[in-house]
Amino acid sequence: MKVGLFTGSFDPFTIGHQSIVARVLPLFDKVVIGVGVNERKQCMFSSEERVNAIAQLYADNPSVEVRAFNDLAVDFAQREGSWFFVKGVRSVKDFEYEREQADINRALGGIETLLVFAQPQHASVSSSLVRELIHFGKDVSMFLPKKEK
Repeated sequence: MKVGLFTGSFDPFTIGHQSIVARVLPLFDKVVIGVGVNERKQCMFSSEERVNAIAQLYADNPSVEVRAFNDLAVDFAQREGSWFFVKGVRSVKDFEYEREQADINRALGGIETLLVFAQPQHASVSSSLVRELIHFGKDVSMFLPKKEK
C-alpha cells in the first residue's frame, strides 16, 4: 500500500492544505495527515481540536486518516509505513525550507519528499495569516475548508 504522509502543525488546516490533499489523493492508496505536536511551539488550537477538525472534514473518505504525533516526522513516517512525505510549497522561501527538510529526512530514513505547488489562489493563504485574522476578530471562513460532498 502506498501511503503519503502530509505533516504540519495545521493550526488551523486551511483551504490550501485541503487543496494539497485533494491533489495527491490519486497518487496514493492512503494519505495520512500527521498533526505535529511540539511543546515548544505556541498553538492557537489544541492538538485534539486540530485532529478532530481535520478528521471531521474527511470523515466520509476512507483514503484519508488523521493522527497526531509528537516525535520526528521521519519516525512517524516509519511507524505509518510511508516512504513519501507530501509538502505544499507557496514560495521560494517554502521551497528552500522544504528542500532542507527533504535532505535530512532522506538521510535519516530514506523517505522521499513530494513537493506540490500551491494553486495561485491559495499562494497567500497560511495558517499564521488565519490565526492573525482570528486574533483581530475577522471572518476567516473564506480561508477554511468546507466538508466535501
